[in-house]
Amino acid sequence: MKKNSPPLLIPVILCGGTGSRLWPLSREGHPKPFIELFDGETLLEKTYKRVSLLENIPKVNGKPFVLTVTNREYYFISKDELEKTDLESIFLLEPEGRNTAPAITIAALWIKEHYGQHASMLVMPADHMIQDLKEFLLKVNHALQLIEHKPSYLVTFGIKPQSPDTGLGYIESGKAVANGFEVVQFYEKPDLKTAEEFLKSQNFFWNSGIFCFNVGQLLDEMKIYSPDVLQYAETSLPPYLDDETKDHSKIEISLASFKKCPNISIDYALMEKSKKVAVIPADFQWSDVGSWLSFSRLIPPDQNGNSSMGNNLLLNSKDSFIQGNNRFIAAVGVNNLIIIDTPDALLVIDKSHTQDIKMITSKLKQNQQEILYSHRTIKRPWGNFTTLQTGPSFKIKCIEVNPLKSLSLQSHRYRSEHWVVIEGEAEVINQEKVYRIKTNESTFISQGSKHRLINPLTNTVLKIIEVQSGSYLGEDDIERFEDQFGRT
Repeated sequence: MKKNSPPLLIPVILCGGTGSRLWPLSREGHPKPFIELFDGETLLEKTYKRVSLLENIPKVNGKPFVLTVTNREYYFISKDELEKTDLESIFLLEPEGRNTAPAITIAALWIKEHYGQHASMLVMPADHMIQDLKEFLLKVNHALQLIEHKPSYLVTFGIKPQSPDTGLGYIESGKAVANGFEVVQFYEKPDLKTAEEFLKSQNFFWNSGIFCFNVGQLLDEMKIYSPDVLQYAETSLPPYLDDETKDHSKIEISLASFKKCPNISIDYALMEKSKKVAVIPADFQWSDVGSWLSFSRLIPPDQNGNSSMGNNLLLNSKDSFIQGNNRFIAAVGVNNLIIIDTPDALLVIDKSHTQDIKMITSKLKQNQQEILYSHRTIKRPWGNFTTLQTGPSFKIKCIEVNPLKSLSLQSHRYRSEHWVVIEGEAEVINQEKVYRIKTNESTFISQGSKHRLINPLTNTVLKIIEVQSGSYLGEDDIERFEDQFGRT
């Protein structure tokens, strides 16, 4: 590396969390980073595309490289978003969520092992919107200068407050250094009066949750201020094995060690404690899309302050937002409302109460309501299925299997299934039998039978109607024997 060249930069995308404040569009099984926005792109897709613009990042297989930290359950949908871009990624798969400090520490340990302790890492949550990409790239360069500064800093990006937002953390800046400021103190989600005082000051910034670190310095500081996080992170990352039969694009983090990691954010674990933290003021039109209020602001309003997505109509209304789905929605004489319509849940909320959605999700969790966890349509690595109707002892689904894909070889203890092909052609394994059924033909899978559904065609999506009947119809009533996607 040349003497004045920037350090090697590894982008790290954190793709976890449920985005519960965006319920009912965001669900635990299909969280905020995978929500399609008004332009058809997801937040994760936008984050990946932002990464592709960065300089000094390594290339793997001729493509710019990014490290993705996500939950095991989100691996396939994350990979689907990656495939929309010209990037290569390694996926660090968490067995459960433990907040950002363990995730970032494990990512740093992986980078140190593969690229050395002098490499830099740019940590970005997958659920942010950044409009001004040119400004974003400039601020990343400023951050790289700060982590190479003498003395070196752990860098966070601060956003100049546009309103007294009580749903965000704040950073107080102090002494100027290079292109930023040393951090005096972090403040977690203040009350309205305090937020208004911060807004008047020139020394306070919103905490964006975007960070830039020298890997070696980060791990040294973690050893001082959060040694327990570092200790369990080190034992959670499996050793690299040069095995050609192994899929090296995903790394399973050990549950036994990882669950011992404190459930703590990087702010609490390190940034609020370290004496080597600096903030870069950033004006790249940032939003964490953390609530329906911030989501509604992504679409420019009309002269009455109204905006909408979908086939909607607002009459004699002001400052309202509608997120539609398939149904036409008309609102007359409403003010300051947010209306969110999905196939199985409708939310109507005053804009001043968007932070109170946690009251709804908390209640749904107490009652174990399915609408908290999943949409009616659920993606799978082979395609998707939509639940059309359920009853005490039956469930009806529409299943779509992509060309040349197959479900796992599996069996069910508590239910039987009847399949009717409505489009395409299915290859069926049913116990010892292998046969095909075409459009308007059907077959029966008895309870306990080992079976598999395959789409043998190269250019047609297979669609079937599945009728389940039995004493228990949960998605966890499945025993897998073989799987095209390594889920056994």
